[in-house]
Amino acid sequence: MRRRRSLLEEETLEENFWPAFTDVVSTIALILFVLVLLAYLQNLLSGKKMLHIQAELDVTARQLGDSQAKISRSEKELRLLEQKLNVTMAEIKKGETHLRLSEQRVEEQNTIIAESNRELGDLRSQLRGIAVLRVDVIKKVKQAIENELGGTTVNRQPEIAISDNGNIIINENLVFEYNSYEIKPEAKPLLDTLSNAFSTILSDDTVSENVDVILIQGHTDERGSTSFNRDLSAKRANAVLDYMFSAAPKLESRFGRYFASSAYSKFRPVNEGKNEKAYMQNRRIEISVVLKDSSVQKVIDQYFANPSQAAATSDPASSFR
Repeated sequence: MRRRRSLLEEETLEENFWPAFTDVVSTIALILFVLVLLAYLQNLLSGKKMLHIQAELDVTARQLGDSQAKISRSEKELRLLEQKLNVTMAEIKKGETHLRLSEQRVEEQNTIIAESNRELGDLRSQLRGIAVLRVDVIKKVKQAIENELGGTTVNRQPEIAISDNGNIIINENLVFEYNSYEIKPEAKPLLDTLSNAFSTILSDDTVSENVDVILIQGHTDERGSTSFNRDLSAKRANAVLDYMFSAAPKLESRFGRYFASSAYSKFRPVNEGKNEKAYMQNRRIEISVVLKDSSVQKVIDQYFANPSQAAATSDPASSFR
């Protein structure tokens, strides 16, 4: 009895064991499947992540390569810039050297220009002195006459005047009657003083060596024929010069070579009017002091021959002032 029950229990136990075992195996298989699936999924995700990371690494590598290429180009450009900078610095130093040399040359040129200006100024002073000499001679003559005669006639008319061209003008009415070339007695003191003044002035070597000619000019008004007026103006100029030589014999003997007379007739009027006042102004004796061109040329020649010596030469008119 007991034995039958044991067999039954064993059979029952055996029947119950296999389903339970099968369940366990199925569960384990399921668990393994899940684990395998999880492992696969993990590997799949890891693979994608690795691909993404690899792609990022590739991009980074390319960027790094580009950066290295840029760095290489920058280094090359930097070297080129350094070379250009060195060349530029060398040019700057060369330019500074040239600038210093140029400044030195400019200073030398400025010194030369200043010296030339000084020499030219001295030359101008000498030439101006020669030009002033003529005016000084004329003023000296006028002053001598004014000192001796008072400077005016009894009618308060000037004895002599100086024209715009620097000539001494003597009114014809003071010396001659109308249409006459005979010296009036009242004109003789004026001509005496004029002769003595020229004799004194020409005694100065500074003056005489620069004077070419003292020209006594006869002028008439426009009335009358040309030939008559030319003859009259010539006779009046000669009459004045002849009287001056007779009044001061030393003037003729010592300085006669400086004097000449000329006749201008009616062709150089000082007043173009057609009235008595204009006619009276046009009838006149003019005395012109002409300087030698050689005096000017001498100063210029001295300047070019020896500027410093020419600069030291005294003003030709200084001893006469």
